[in-house]
Amino acid sequence: MSSLRLQDRIALVTGASRGIGRATALHFAREGAHVLLLARTQKSLEPVDDEIRAQGGKASLIPLDLTDGKKIDALGPGLYERFGRLDILVGNAALLGGLRPLTHISSETWDRVLDVNVTANWRLIRTLDPLLHRADAGRVVFVTSSRVARSGRAYWAPYSVSKAALETLAKTYANETADSAIKVNVVDPGATATAMRAEAYPGEDQETLQTPEQVADIIVRLATPDYTETGQIVGM
Repeated sequence: MSSLRLQDRIALVTGASRGIGRATALHFAREGAHVLLLARTQKSLEPVDDEIRAQGGKASLIPLDLTDGKKIDALGPGLYERFGRLDILVGNAALLGGLRPLTHISSETWDRVLDVNVTANWRLIRTLDPLLHRADAGRVVFVTSSRVARSGRAYWAPYSVSKAALETLAKTYANETADSAIKVNVVDPGATATAMRAEAYPGEDQETLQTPEQVADIIVRLATPDYTETGQIVGM
């Protein structure tokens, strides 16, 4: 029997080209999963694919802009034709949207942040739910920032509003699937050395922060079949 925790599982990771998404994809592959790498461009995903294949893992690339609702809606049927099921969904992709007063936020920025951080995850749930139900232990993990989501922090409105909505979305889906084999949880990593963190705190020494790999360790645990809690926000 394999000692790999995700042996032969099919796992979709959004925002897989960098940061927490990249680290999670690499960790999933090391644990035996076939990783579906999703990010906006093919070019950004190719280095991650190369790393996975260099370590003997399996990956497929899905270049997709998460503001394109029709392409998200087509994802479920396409994956059904190829794989017949989906074992794991990690909704990691997110935008910060800059830091500025509410009255200075453009409608374009507001719409794009909410589209990527919330609406895309709802569309992913809707199109992938039938595939997750076909798995013996469907696992869904979203990534939040609870401190920002719950504090109404000045100048962070698009991001904080979107993360508050994402937490509610995840809790709702967890309640709706409570009697099934699907388990839905949220990871709250806290301060992590990512490009988004550097955008928000440009003067911060990222060497003092936890790494995306440490966050990926937690996501792997939540994605395993033997993790049976649901509707939780797991902090670090």
